[in-house]
Amino acid sequence: MTNSTTQTYDAIILGAGAAGLFCAAEAGRRGKRVLLLDHADRIGKKILISGGGRANFTNLHTRPENFLSENPHFAKSALAAFRPADIIALVEKHQIPYHEKTLGQLFCTRSAQDLVKLLADECAAAHVTILTNTRITAISRPDNFRVDTAPVGAGPAVTFTAPALVVATGGLSIPKMGATGFGHEIATQFGLNLVATRPALVPLVFSPEDAANWCDLSGLSAEVIAQANPQAAPKSSSRSTRNRPATFREKLLITHRGLSGPAILQASSYWHPGQPITLDLAPGQTVTAPLLTPNARRDWPALAATLRPLLPARFADRWLEVHPPEAFTNAALARFEHSLHAWTVTPAGTEGYAKAEVTAGGVDTAELDARTMQSRTVPGLYFIGEVVDVTGWLGGYNFQWAWASAHQAGRAI
Repeated sequence: MTNSTTQTYDAIILGAGAAGLFCAAEAGRRGKRVLLLDHADRIGKKILISGGGRANFTNLHTRPENFLSENPHFAKSALAAFRPADIIALVEKHQIPYHEKTLGQLFCTRSAQDLVKLLADECAAAHVTILTNTRITAISRPDNFRVDTAPVGAGPAVTFTAPALVVATGGLSIPKMGATGFGHEIATQFGLNLVATRPALVPLVFSPEDAANWCDLSGLSAEVIAQANPQAAPKSSSRSTRNRPATFREKLLITHRGLSGPAILQASSYWHPGQPITLDLAPGQTVTAPLLTPNARRDWPALAATLRPLLPARFADRWLEVHPPEAFTNAALARFEHSLHAWTVTPAGTEGYAKAEVTAGGVDTAELDARTMQSRTVPGLYFIGEVVDVTGWLGGYNFQWAWASAHQAGRAI
């Protein structure tokens, strides 16, 4: 490498998020001269806000079934090669305290900054060159890949070349953190197909009618079973995990615009415009059972008394206003019971990429080698992390995909 305006490396990695940093360290450890470029002013900006600032860095229960893709088998190879135990071992090597919250979710105990420091230290030990505040002006491939750059502030324009180019630029979610569709544009430039993108792990917005009934209860939450009904969605692929029913038992949160909380965020990844979602507001309970016993009172106060312990009181009272039993006969109470376990809501939309935790869709997995993440048609071109059409559930799964896909590419460069 010289001090001229053209510098040569073994690999250039675009994007200093979880996937890019981890891939750079992996390749550098194997003796490769690696350059990592990012347009932001510092590395790992999205990591720092993840998990409420504590970075839910993996999930103990990670399986291929926890991921959406047009090809549900694509992620298997990478996930098998780099498991949750592997990232846990690295976290422990760096003496970072962590804890399990619920459902196998592991968080940094102090701060997500610990995870960013781990990745920075791993890159430093592997002699990775990291340049932030760097704007890419053009990418080409006359022979090796050529990346033309300009600094965000003052400074000279520099051209970098390498036989390997890794795209780890993420998706469209949280644009205020600098997210763009740049990685998708690179894929298109080199002739790779894209699966249509959409916000995932995102709050849903009520229709005007539902908003009038529920939005003044903003802040109330309850444990529910949420099910998206993707059988109504257009089936772009018979293999796609997006077209399978998905059921999640977690918390629901009413917001000033619609529904959120873990149960809704999970279901949103499977939701398509115009579809309903179905909510069981009393999982495993028979709410009307006390009213069906001999000599039991059958009236509004008795029904409210059975419902209030299961839902926040204001939510229970509003439910009785919006979905009153037409009578207190056995048949009418059975219909009321059914309504509690099958509340059908057809959202008007989502809160969009601004509130989405991840982007569904992206670079078509049919274009990539599952063992290396390399393009099947453009040798030396790799795509990893969120830019690929692999989307994890809420709860550390997307971090695990970042580590696993980066590990595969880093070893293949």
